[in-house]
Amino acid sequence: MTKEEKYSLAKWAMSHALKNGAQQASVSISNSRSSSVEVREEKMDKLEQAIQSNLSIRLYVDNKFSAHSTNRLKKEDLAGFIEEAIAATRYLSEDEFRTLPNPELYYKGGGPDLKTFDNSFDRNDPQQKIDLAFRAEKEVLGRDERIVSVSASYSDGIYERVMVTSNGFEGDTANSSYGLNAQVSVKGGDARPSSYWSETAVFYEDLKKSDIGRKALDLALKKIGQKKVTSGKMHMIVENRMVGRLFSPLISALNGSAVQQKNSFLADQLGEKIFSEKLTVTDDPFIVSGRGSRLFDNEGLATQKRPVFEGGVLKNYFIDTYYGKKLEMPPTSGSTTNLVFNTGNKNLDELIATVQKGILVTGFNGGNCNGATGDFSYGIEGFLIENQQIVQPVSEMNITGNMKTLWSAIAEIGNDTFEQSSWLTPSVLFYDVDFSGA
Repeated sequence: MTKEEKYSLAKWAMSHALKNGAQQASVSISNSRSSSVEVREEKMDKLEQAIQSNLSIRLYVDNKFSAHSTNRLKKEDLAGFIEEAIAATRYLSEDEFRTLPNPELYYKGGGPDLKTFDNSFDRNDPQQKIDLAFRAEKEVLGRDERIVSVSASYSDGIYERVMVTSNGFEGDTANSSYGLNAQVSVKGGDARPSSYWSETAVFYEDLKKSDIGRKALDLALKKIGQKKVTSGKMHMIVENRMVGRLFSPLISALNGSAVQQKNSFLADQLGEKIFSEKLTVTDDPFIVSGRGSRLFDNEGLATQKRPVFEGGVLKNYFIDTYYGKKLEMPPTSGSTTNLVFNTGNKNLDELIATVQKGILVTGFNGGNCNGATGDFSYGIEGFLIENQQIVQPVSEMNITGNMKTLWSAIAEIGNDTFEQSSWLTPSVLFYDVDFSGA
């Protein structure tokens, strides 16, 4: 289905909903295609392909709201589907806060090309994709007698969507993604340490296609000899790839639903200094080829570059139209785009060189954070640092504490931004974290 055909069908579905009793409606039509291949022991272990098309409709009927979706996109099927959805909506309770956004806040078009879609997607040779996975595996095979198992995979996908609303919004998006991954496990006494390395890109030509397997192997070998170390307060460096795990509870606490329901340890603190002055994070939707870049959100609201934390001060929540009305606050969008951390002037090795005793965290093994209080407990693995040097791998350790205390105790932020995610996180050094182990 072409983009024009999607728009035509979406407008028809919206019109049909209005004719059959809905006062407002929003319709999205999306399609996606993806493929993946996994290889193991020099053989293809898995090959998958998926093609999906979907229509989603949000209905506002007599102050009642419901959302529905279907993959049956013929008008004769959709007509009955929409009529039944409207009838079902009438059985729901009224909710005065459920409306479409203010049209003045919609994206009006004319924005920059964010280059989030690879037009050459269909021209990539399927055999070449398979060969990339085998190449990543081959980088590992035979390199070390301690290798137990190796697997490698390639994946790609595109996602396209058009959206229309009954109060004037029209917009479309398109995204592409590519990825290579290798996983390696090795002999290490009674244990079998394992690790991985991944590379991702928006454009096929930008995908790094070498060293994936070698890096995974090197990381796995470094874990040999992992053990607990003595419990106590120590400095903690969190590797850039892992910072998102500790930062995600903060973003969850900024969500409009959590704030409105008082299930957030950051509720009612807008404009207050909560964390270290070293923490400055910006939500930037306009990074060219950014993983989270977009001109409008899932409601059609025009995106804006906004500070999230500025010198430790909370500047914005993530609030959609519904919770904006409940909180009597202007909507800012209900989700993040690209989260950009202000960085310091030291790379990871230089951060390690500032620590007399501490742990470099390179992975998390379970755990959770209480969204209402900020109290957390996580299992970790990584490396013990003594006298400014890594001395041994560690595992089966736990960190406990409170998110407010943790993020107020930033010693330094690195300059080694992890750029393969929509969260552009550098390594972070924290003071005096509670570790429990031996």
